[in-house]
Amino acid sequence: MHTNESAENYLETILVLSKKLPVVRSVDIANELGFKKPSVSIAMKNLKEKNHITVTDAGFIYLTETGKEIAEMIYERHELLTKCLVMLGVDEAIAAEDACKIEHVISKESFDAIKKHVKNVDK
Repeated sequence: MHTNESAENYLETILVLSKKLPVVRSVDIANELGFKKPSVSIAMKNLKEKNHITVTDAGFIYLTETGKEIAEMIYERHELLTKCLVMLGVDEAIAAEDACKIEHVISKESFDAIKKHVKNVDK
């Protein structure tokens, strides 16, 4: 289930938008990420070919099971890493920006260790 950083960002964005909008369209993704619609259309075509999303005739975008798994993994990493950096005294905006970079390259082992540590700190 290997995906590149760009695909992971798109999947995470679709997940986040699906929590606040009744339906997600390419234009919503373009607006959220500040990208041009043709770039998003190409990315959606690639995600569809990899069976990470489905697109209805009306242009509504839905995550498939594999797309949702990837999106939820990246979103969990983003949220936890942001929280961890804020706990260390990093400004929230900077923490979120840094977490967005780290979430794609951190190993599962390292992330699980951070997750375990943060949960122990919260007790």
